[in-house]
Amino acid sequence: MAMASVSPQNSVPKVPVFLLFCMFLVFLSTHVSAQSSPVFACDVVSNPSLASLGFCNTSIGINDRVVDLVKRLTLQEKIVFLVNSAGNVSRLGIPKYEWWSEALHGVSYVGPGTHFSDDVAGATSFPQVILTAASFNTSLFEAIGKVVSTEARAMYNVGLAGLTFWSPNINIFRDPRWGRGQETPGEDPLLSSKYGSCYVKGLQQRDDGDPDKLKVAACCKHYTAYDLDNWKGSDRYHFNAVVTKQDMDDTFQPPFKSCVIDGNVASVMCSYNQVNGKPTCADPDLLSGVIRGEWNLNGYIVTDCDSLDVFYKSQNYTKTPEEAAAAAILAGVDLNCGSFLGQHTEAAVKGGLVNEHAIDIAVSNNFATLMRLGFFDGDPSKQLYGKLGPKDVCTAENQELAREAARQGIVLLKNTAGSLPLSPTAIKNLAVIGPNANVTKTMIGNYEGTPCKYTTPLQGLAASVATTYLPGCSNVACSTAQVDDAKKLAAAADATVLVMGADLSIEAESRDRVDVLLPGQQQLLITAVANVSCGPVILVIMSGGGMDVSFARTNDKITSILWVGYPGEAGGAAIADIIFGYYNPSGRLPMTWYPQSYVDKVPMTNMNMRPDPSNGYPGRTYRFYTGETVYSFGDGLSYSQFTHELIQAPQLVYVPLEESHVCHSSECQSVVASEQTCQNSTFDMLLRVKNEGTISGSHTVFLFSSPPAVHNSPQKHLVGFEKVFLNAQTGRHVRFKVDICKDLSVVDELGSKKVALGEHVLHVGSLKHFLSVRI
Repeated sequence: MAMASVSPQNSVPKVPVFLLFCMFLVFLSTHVSAQSSPVFACDVVSNPSLASLGFCNTSIGINDRVVDLVKRLTLQEKIVFLVNSAGNVSRLGIPKYEWWSEALHGVSYVGPGTHFSDDVAGATSFPQVILTAASFNTSLFEAIGKVVSTEARAMYNVGLAGLTFWSPNINIFRDPRWGRGQETPGEDPLLSSKYGSCYVKGLQQRDDGDPDKLKVAACCKHYTAYDLDNWKGSDRYHFNAVVTKQDMDDTFQPPFKSCVIDGNVASVMCSYNQVNGKPTCADPDLLSGVIRGEWNLNGYIVTDCDSLDVFYKSQNYTKTPEEAAAAAILAGVDLNCGSFLGQHTEAAVKGGLVNEHAIDIAVSNNFATLMRLGFFDGDPSKQLYGKLGPKDVCTAENQELAREAARQGIVLLKNTAGSLPLSPTAIKNLAVIGPNANVTKTMIGNYEGTPCKYTTPLQGLAASVATTYLPGCSNVACSTAQVDDAKKLAAAADATVLVMGADLSIEAESRDRVDVLLPGQQQLLITAVANVSCGPVILVIMSGGGMDVSFARTNDKITSILWVGYPGEAGGAAIADIIFGYYNPSGRLPMTWYPQSYVDKVPMTNMNMRPDPSNGYPGRTYRFYTGETVYSFGDGLSYSQFTHELIQAPQLVYVPLEESHVCHSSECQSVVASEQTCQNSTFDMLLRVKNEGTISGSHTVFLFSSPPAVHNSPQKHLVGFEKVFLNAQTGRHVRFKVDICKDLSVVDELGSKKVALGEHVLHVGSLKHFLSVRI
């Protein structure tokens, strides 16, 4: 999503009026006086004549209602429903509707569709997505979505929100420098797929179980291969992502496929960038062909904001704006965030570039979504969620879930024996130092709303022990560090907590990093403090992306390292819960932490996932990267020790092939994952997991597979994960149902799914199981 429009390269960006208005709303978000009733159509109480209109008749099917509505509209009226600030048709009792609201990790004030007021001053602000993903807990993903949609419905009922939310962001966190990686579930396609589909279900599924209706409408973005904002002269508005068919199908597309097929998402947003020379919002193969054709989207396709203007003016993809409007609609775009289709569609129709039937299809997809939301069903107070209101926002239960989500996601990366947890009775004086030690807004990252309240790290720690506090730097850029004052504070303390890292001035939308080092003089400050400390030194890193903290990992004076992402409104309480042992850490890294040497030699613009030995390119993410790491995907410690024992798994499986198949008479490395091959291709892998420690806690069981080395296959990839809670000295069984075609297949160079023949290695922790796949 963009918060500003763009112009052709080397010119001054111009910000359109509608986006200036959005920024103004963000600035005044807690002081907006909005109407106290929801926006809806078919108000038959106020206008009884509307009851005779077919599209207001709730007893007939949605498709029939949509057909009835569209045939009543003129071309000009249809066009006002192609843009996010949709117009009204008063003669039919249809009011204006604003499509653009956001709910990345709580109801947000970004976008003109949502406001806060005296009635609802804030909403529950959950951890930024990257930290929630680190919980590897699918039920948590869905639970957060359910709370967010309940609060959204409550705000809608008092005129403060819409019903369509352009979240989640499920792009792959391909490069550690990407400023928006914080918004995503990380680098792994399976985790991103599970997060996206579960969060969408939480947002959309109704309590009455009606599959044809929506609680709110979610949107999976940004489709596709979008993961560069602004890096060394390359920006998202001009970038052409050159992606192989293999990388597209086994890395970038799976989360979107899962979102549509498994999550039944109501919307997909196309991105700013080009993919292999075509703007995604003008590519009929990607939109009509894949999203609506192969995946059968039940909903609407929306553009990122002003992206049609971008591909016309900045990418010079078409000669005229009318051609750009026609290209987008014919590719499969239904709704334009921005005003471009509102301005140029009529001329495109009159010029013969697109026919009115194509406009009918687009607005029909939009209207069908609003029908599923109950927008055309009359008074919302008489519908399922009509009694929700301000009392249902920021409830104690919702705020506790925000704290629990942060606790589940926080990752313990280093812990010298006897360091953590700290004893709240033994520590008489805790030194708390760092530019992020007493922050509020930093904790919630971007696409945020006004939170219910904040608990800063300092407040969280001070609730358990006496603390002395020093920022150490005026901000995270840390151009001047208060080294001497910090050393005095730490030398006199029983233990020291350093809260360092980044904020949105370092990594954000439109702001990619050029390095992965702690900013400014943070490293100098950390090392100086550690050298004079007598007790444990705990380094807390607040950031979206990974950092090269090799210096801290290898420094014996720094006894513990915690990564806390951007932990949301209750982040400070959750950090204290971990540090004092009220909660046993269980988070695992959802992305690789690379050394600075990696980003020195790898340009962000290289989209290839796989390594290239001919030029020294090391590849990307744990699946393909061949170099050294600071910390690896899946890393994370606990205050307990967990062991894994294999109970049951086959050593040999066969895939069925017809007798005439060529692989019966010649050597084959793989076979196509066809319908016949994939029949009855599942098996169970049963494990016993035991907590060997003295503290109860949760543990994520990862099942990885290393396939045979064919088709440039991954070194290993995640097949499944399960988060289990175990009391001290107890165990339980964990069962993975493995589908050979789905879970053990690889994508070949042409983008086809193949079952690799030969020996696969299944990994769970240090346990390895060898499985032979034959024909």
